[in-house]
Amino acid sequence: MIGRLALAYARRRPLATILVVLLLSLGVAIVTLTLLVTHEIEARLTRDAEGIDLVVGAKGSPLQLVLAGVYHADVPPGNIPLSSLADLRAHPQISEVIPLALGDSVHGYRIVGTEPSLVAHYHGVPARGALWTKPMDAVLGSDVARATGLDVGATFTGSHGLADGGGEHAGQPYSVVGVLAATGTVLDRLVLTPLESVWNVHEHHSADRHDDDQAAGKPRDKLPSGAVPGSSVHDDAKAKAGTHEAPREITMALVRYATPLAAAALPREINKSTALVAASPAYETARLLTVFGVGIDVIRSFALLLCAAAVLMLFVALAQALDERRYDLAILRALGGTRLQIAGVLLIESVLLAGVGTVVGLALAHALAAALPAVFPPAAPLAAAAARFLPLEWGVVAGALVAGILAALWPAWRAYRLDVAATLADT
Repeated sequence: MIGRLALAYARRRPLATILVVLLLSLGVAIVTLTLLVTHEIEARLTRDAEGIDLVVGAKGSPLQLVLAGVYHADVPPGNIPLSSLADLRAHPQISEVIPLALGDSVHGYRIVGTEPSLVAHYHGVPARGALWTKPMDAVLGSDVARATGLDVGATFTGSHGLADGGGEHAGQPYSVVGVLAATGTVLDRLVLTPLESVWNVHEHHSADRHDDDQAAGKPRDKLPSGAVPGSSVHDDAKAKAGTHEAPREITMALVRYATPLAAAALPREINKSTALVAASPAYETARLLTVFGVGIDVIRSFALLLCAAAVLMLFVALAQALDERRYDLAILRALGGTRLQIAGVLLIESVLLAGVGTVVGLALAHALAAALPAVFPPAAPLAAAAARFLPLEWGVVAGALVAGILAALWPAWRAYRLDVAATLADT
């Protein structure tokens, strides 16, 4: 009976009820959406960097090195000699080294020259076809295959940089020999090929450009070191030594420690005694999340402000409703209702409104997370968050219900102390 009475009272003031539910649902939706997005981002960053203790590359920003080598979200600072790979593999404190050669992309997805160990590191397995067996073979991540429509047997050419329109290597097509099953890691967004493919493409491109410049009578332009794997060194070597083959280069190497003790000495040793930079993905990711977290905290504070406004409005609505219902509540007391039952009507009404606002807010947050890729395509990997209910969301539910109870405490206390005789006499 008390629950039906509380529902009837809420329906008697539709405008106030709708405004309270709307404000609370918006606040809950924003808080929940930030939780979903930040949790998914942190989880993906953790998965992508799992098992990678160091990224070793050319001198430059360690954060740029990690963003380029682990998350493939930036351009690398430069290249390093292929001989560095052998030096790293010979080090007693290193158990595994995975080389990467970067420089080109296809439809915005990075082409990575590497070894099968990178696929094994992320537990990748072919869904169709197989891994590469020779240069110019390519294996697509699941997201790449879905977005581009390429499949086993197809051919494509790479373009310079990470964006379309960077100029294609039309004379050096890749052949798709495999498509990997989804792993939920950065592997899904990569095109993998042997190191030799990247070297061949850029050496061929450099040779063609040199021939064109000579035919046109133009002087050779010297590319900056590190522009693309193998190209700058090849140009310099050919300019100085005619047709001698250029030294090979890679862009960076992903390193795994042999023992935990290596973390204390190995990065310092590489940074001080070599021309390379050793960057820790764990440390650089923590720095990135610290910067990223400032914006998230601002959004979350705005959402909490909306929730506070909704609770305040709920408190005012209940306080005003109590003045309007004094006679009704006095009649209920006269008919045998207890003080607790009278106070319970207001408490149940407040919790009911808070509960409705919370449910609507949670549903809205998950719907927005699912629709986010349609509005912002680069956020497609975050859509997976829409299908999961995080344990932290129970905290949001509990917080909203507690806020509803707190908003009703003072009106409920006044209803509990209602003087029945005086109220009936006044009317």
